Amino acid sequence: MTNWRPPLAFLLLALALGLAAPQTAAAQASAPPSGTAPEAEPEPEAGPAARPQSPEAEAALRRDRLDALFARLARGGGADWQGVQNEIWAQWFESGSPAMDLLLARATRAMDNGRLELALRFLDDLVRLAPDFAEGWNKRATVYFMLGEYGRSVADIERTLALEPRHFGALSGLGMILERLGDKTGAMRSYRRGLEVHPNLPGAAEGVERLAPEVDGRAL
Repeated sequence: MTNWRPPLAFLLLALALGLAAPQTAAAQASAPPSGTAPEAEPEPEAGPAARPQSPEAEAALRRDRLDALFARLARGGGADWQGVQNEIWAQWFESGSPAMDLLLARATRAMDNGRLELALRFLDDLVRLAPDFAEGWNKRATVYFMLGEYGRSVADIERTLALEPRHFGALSGLGMILERLGDKTGAMRSYRRGLEVHPNLPGAAEGVERLAPEVDGRAL
């Protein structure tokens, strides 16, 4: 039985670190000069750039963007895979609610400052208020790992994957935790699933190569 222990920094990266969700500034309309009647505003043009008018439409648009990004990521051979990976992280960090995004940002800031119990309180609120937001569960899994609560971390990773089965960060993190806990077969399964989604997933190919002789009974 190996005593290999995956680096903490990489596990945290695989579980939770990504790009912050991009912020967009709303355009400000200028007021008409004093003493003049305001002109009628033109009707917004319909087209692919039109902003969806409902949360459901916003969610559908995010799903379509993610599907297109994952199709590009799965091809694997392009030199821009890191850019595609970062775009996916940016999409994952968008909950569709400014209030929930704020909770996630505050939790992330608390984690960065080493205030894990405070981060956990923010994330407890986040997963309670937005149980369908996969990144809330994934971020809390990271905090539980940092606190040494591996069982709770794995449980939150499983919630993440139930909501977003393609979450390569959660798959990679799950593989590392299971390997640390001695479940090499489960770890191998997680690494391989991560590579199906993300052929260039950092650390996953090395995990498969490391475990294959024992789990498969043969070298790759």
